[in-house]
Amino acid sequence: MERNTADASGQFMTTDQGTRINDDQNSLKAGDRGATLLEDFILREKITHFDHERIPERIVHARGAGAHGYFEVYESMAPVTRAAFLQDPGKRTPVFVRFSTVAGFRGSTDLARDVRGFSVKFYTEEGNYDLVGNNIPVFFIQDAIKFPDLIHAVKPEPHNEIPQAASAHDTFWDFVSLMPESMHMIMWAMSDRAIPRSYRMMEGFGVHTFRFVNAKGKASFVKFHWKPKLGVHSVAWDEALKISGNDPDFHRRDLFDAIDHGDFPEWEFGVQIIPEGDEHKFDFDLLDPTKLIPEEQVPVQRIGRMVLNRNPDNYFAETEQVAFHPGHVVPGIDFSNDPLLQGRLFSYTDTQLSRLGSPNFHEIPINRPIAPVHNHQRDAHMRQTVDKGRVAYEPNTLGGGCPMQATFKDAGFVSYAERIDAKKVRARSPSFFDHFTQARMFLHSQSTPEYNHIVSALRFELGKVATPAIRQRMLFMLAQVDRELAAAVGVGLGMAVPKKIEGLLNQSIPADGDPKRFQPTPARDVPPSPALSMANTPKDSIETRQIAFLIADGFDSSDIATVRKALLAGGAQVKFVAPHLGQVAGSQDPVEADFSFLTCNSVLFDAIYIPGGRKSVDALKKIPDVGVFVTDAWRHCKAIGASGEADELLVGLPHGAGTKGKDPVNDRYGVVRAQGKATTAFAAALVQSIAQHRHWERETLA
Repeated sequence: MERNTADASGQFMTTDQGTRINDDQNSLKAGDRGATLLEDFILREKITHFDHERIPERIVHARGAGAHGYFEVYESMAPVTRAAFLQDPGKRTPVFVRFSTVAGFRGSTDLARDVRGFSVKFYTEEGNYDLVGNNIPVFFIQDAIKFPDLIHAVKPEPHNEIPQAASAHDTFWDFVSLMPESMHMIMWAMSDRAIPRSYRMMEGFGVHTFRFVNAKGKASFVKFHWKPKLGVHSVAWDEALKISGNDPDFHRRDLFDAIDHGDFPEWEFGVQIIPEGDEHKFDFDLLDPTKLIPEEQVPVQRIGRMVLNRNPDNYFAETEQVAFHPGHVVPGIDFSNDPLLQGRLFSYTDTQLSRLGSPNFHEIPINRPIAPVHNHQRDAHMRQTVDKGRVAYEPNTLGGGCPMQATFKDAGFVSYAERIDAKKVRARSPSFFDHFTQARMFLHSQSTPEYNHIVSALRFELGKVATPAIRQRMLFMLAQVDRELAAAVGVGLGMAVPKKIEGLLNQSIPADGDPKRFQPTPARDVPPSPALSMANTPKDSIETRQIAFLIADGFDSSDIATVRKALLAGGAQVKFVAPHLGQVAGSQDPVEADFSFLTCNSVLFDAIYIPGGRKSVDALKKIPDVGVFVTDAWRHCKAIGASGEADELLVGLPHGAGTKGKDPVNDRYGVVRAQGKATTAFAAALVQSIAQHRHWERETLA
């Protein structure tokens, strides 16, 4: 019999077997804060279908870049965990890391406004441990049963497969406008965190609350962090758009080239540890994946470092075939009852079966543990292990009872014995229903430029939404976070902020639920968290920054020598951009051009410098692309340097930026100019200007 699903108007939601669904908001749990139950056939059917929708590309995180490296702990963490790789400061644990965008297909751009995946596979002596996280510490949803809906909403719309790698469309914002729990994540996704300068300049987070368990069986809750050595930096939105056109592989190329050049990316591994007795001391729920623990309340303890020092030899064999799973843990690390995490523990294995075609995906070299593997799993597609003997079952006597079960003392994994005494319910704990306070906290923790960027991002995204009712719902939802934010976004949309939309905040209440119990609580004012602002990231280094020198025949060789020496001493890289490739003649020695003005753009660099030299400057004046280079560097708030005659190329900059005074060096709004030849003082001023990453104050100039 043909199945008719063309029109669902007025129909009840059902399973694929036709059973009507009473609650599509919550997975089945042992109590409203309890573990998710395997019995939940609705969750398993929904996730299974979602996991198998596309092959062989990943449904999410399809576009990625990876690298090999190592991890080493600073001191033994034995007081809180028995995990072997966190015990010996003298030992290096091999790792493979994959960074990725979430929404786009494999062929999409690196610079989409999106969450970035940040997943680490530790090859430990006790087996593989996968820390599968993101560059944002919270998520859009609280329960895994909503994950297929979220991704269906953010992916290209199914009737025309548009837009690619973008959330600025109706279906995504339709979903978000009906999901109050998404508002904290929306603040992050609309912030500059969603357009990072580099994978090497991103934070990473485990997102969920996990457990550490020590050798005595005592547990603590833990949140995981990765803190980049280079600080946390972003690009401007206009810059992201132009990078996508100039080099859609910008982040992948940046990671590969940095490692190839010997500039090995480095992160410190941090933990927030919460004693079990403090589980309920916060004004939010530790099990809620839409919440974070402010670092001012529980400081991040930096316990180790990770260095990436080797590029993959083959992208497909390693970066594409690597298989992560939050359920790949080692003794000493365990789970919490976070309902999003609980669903992921099912979903990832199912996904790898579909994507890699076999339960033997663990035998692919990039996934293979360094710990020996002994069990009774046999056969299946692409089996590589040649198992000897006649025994493939347990218990047995014919194989001497081997392989044997390992006791706790033998480093066997023993699940933490958490007491569960609850009814089977489809529900969420009332402690999960404060959706707006942390969204407000994040917003109020941002610097003025960061706040303005969030407003602009929301105007752009919602300005692409064609359905007025969705824009209205989103303005109302934003007003629950902050009315000034909603009003500012409304100005850009030409819409007033609605005071009320009937029934909107009740959309996610189950059919038999009590509206009072499920009603979101209003946002509260809590202290801001300075750690959430990128304005407070370290700005004392120019390591690995890419600096463009704009030159033509006749450049001043001594200017270049002085500035180049200072930049290289600070760890930056210098690239020469000229009217043509090949050699460019200077006042003394020639240099080799790395790019022509036809093959690159200001957006591919962190700063620009133009040396003096009458002939060179006159030639550059005749090239329109030079003006674009300078203008874009100004618009994107990057450091700009010019010495001698090159000052003439900056005359179009507004507001007297870097106006020359009596001193040979003047730095204003990140523009460093020298009246005459470049001196060591000039070069030092330019280095300091570049170290600030961006001079966002330019955006506030009239």
